[in-house]
Formats: sequence, C-alpha cells, structure tokens
Amino acid sequence: MEDNEDLANSIKRGLEKEGYSVQLAFDGDKGLDMALEGNYDCIVLDVLLPGVDGFEFVQTLRETGVQTPVLMLTALDSVDDKITGLSSGADDYLTKPFEVQELRVRVRALLRRSDRIPQAAKHGEILTYGPLTLVPERFEALWFGKTIKLTHLEFDLLHCLMQRHGQTVSPSEILQEVWGYEPDDDIETIRVHIRHLRTKLEPDPRHPQYIKTVYGAGYCLELPNIADPQTLQPELAKDSSSP
Repeated sequence: MEDNEDLANSIKRGLEKEGYSVQLAFDGDKGLDMALEGNYDCIVLDVLLPGVDGFEFVQTLRETGVQTPVLMLTALDSVDDKITGLSSGADDYLTKPFEVQELRVRVRALLRRSDRIPQAAKHGEILTYGPLTLVPERFEALWFGKTIKLTHLEFDLLHCLMQRHGQTVSPSEILQEVWGYEPDDDIETIRVHIRHLRTKLEPDPRHPQYIKTVYGAGYCLELPNIADPQTLQPELAKDSSSP
C-alpha cells in the first residue's frame, strides 16, 4: 500500500520479477479492507497513507487476529518513529529512499520465516528447559505452567535465544537467524520485539530476570533449571507498554 503511484508501480514491478503476485492499494481504508478480506502472504505498507495511516492499519490488523507479516515503508526515519511502527505490530521497517533489491530481500526473509515450521516441529519435538517449553505446532510457550500465545516472530526470537541458553547472542546472529538478513544498524527492531517478549514472560519487564541485556554484546536467556515449574510461577506483568 503506497499513495505514490509511481513508487507503488515500481515496487510492484520489482516484486513481480521475483515471481510474486502483487495487488496495489493507494489509501489506507481500501488497503485495510483488502487485508481483512483477503489471504495475503505479506503486506508492504507505507506509513503516511490517506485515510487510515500505517500505524493504525497494523494495530487494527493485529487486534483482529490477522498475523500476516507486515513490512513498513516510510520516510520517517527517527528511532521513535521506528519504535512506534514496530510496537504497533509491524514485523520489519524500511526507510525511504531504498533500493528495490533491498526491499526484495526483506520481503523474501518475511515470507521464509512466516511459511516455515520451526525445525523442532518437523520431528514432533517439544523444546523444554526448566519453566519454559516451546510448542512449535501452535507457536506457544508453556511458561511456569501457563500457556503464552506468541506471534511467529516472537516464537522464532525466543527459540533463537533458547538454543543458546545461558550464552550471549549478538544482534547480528539474531537478525540473521530470525529476520533472515544482517543489516548494519537495525538494533531497534530487536529491542522492540525483546520488549514484547519481556512483557509476556517477565514478572517486571522493567527489571528483567530471564531475558537479559548484555550491554554492547547482545541478549541472554537465563532460566532456572527447576523440577516443578509451577512451584515458582511468577505474577506476570499486565502492562504491555513497559519498556
């Protein structure tokens, strides 16, 4: 969805060269109707659209349960704008001007992640350590005995950290494994989604006990290895706005 028709058609041609079928919308209202009624594999979305803007667009999608991957395109390139876009539910964020080749890489990465079943699911495995169990078939976590619903991206991010439990995972490793690319400066993308996970898993997201930031190095998942997870069940936070 892009209100600049020349840019929209350029994006369409670039994606069609990759073999994708592309439909265009030039305002937020029309695009939102299409997204809610159709079955799309990925949405490329400008932020400054007539009608419903990109932030409200994504938020509405997520509130109605639509988990289609969303790549935001925008000339708003401040950190705060990026955080707003990702916090509203977008999966990735690309600032203008950009090369169509980079757009294709981002779209390809989103499609690859959304289409694949995690490796653990292919063998019917359930990944467990202490109070945390990952259930790939349903993109859920059993956390201290409670079922936590995760987005596909949150699941992949938690899965990435769990495979290196107790170790620091660098931003470049996370971006490569979870997002499928390794840009030079995209730490805010990771920070926002780490914050989403902390909101779901931490008793106090402002003072994380389990998903820890190793400043200058990355993130580390530290879990207690306990026999009965339910005996240490935390009071999970309810304020999704916590940083």
